[in-house]
Amino acid sequence: MSDNLNQLTKEKYTEMTDKYSKKSGIVKNCAMAFLFGGIVCIIAQAYYDILMSKAVASVFGTISEEDGKALTVMFMVFLGVLLTALNVYDEIGSIAGAGTIVPITGFANSITSPAMEYKSEGFILGVGAQIFQVAGPVIVYGTAASVVVGFIYYLIK
Repeated sequence: MSDNLNQLTKEKYTEMTDKYSKKSGIVKNCAMAFLFGGIVCIIAQAYYDILMSKAVASVFGTISEEDGKALTVMFMVFLGVLLTALNVYDEIGSIAGAGTIVPITGFANSITSPAMEYKSEGFILGVGAQIFQVAGPVIVYGTAASVVVGFIYYLIK
């Protein structure tokens, strides 16, 4: 048995993976990502519109546009964390693909998932050490890119 595995060539391996791998349609994946990404945006816009409505202003007072945007971002992060904690986000993500990964709800999911997974290992070596496992590189490269773009903008302006 192990001799057969050692004799597996690159071509044979490629043939086997092509035969048994699930085929994914790029058009379908793009359409689903677009649809679900749009749904995430519609939810955020609806929440923002409700916050800025006169009905909310009559109860809580007028909310500035800047505060409304900040509250909307906080709501979407909360929604991503809540759906992850309820084990619903991964189910949606398996259908929606990048439509749920790219928005800020996906960022919330990428922080919440490791926190839940490593909770049993303690708050320092478990949650604290693993929470930025996926999101850490996004933060680092996002910050680095913003510095580079800011510097280029400074030179051009």
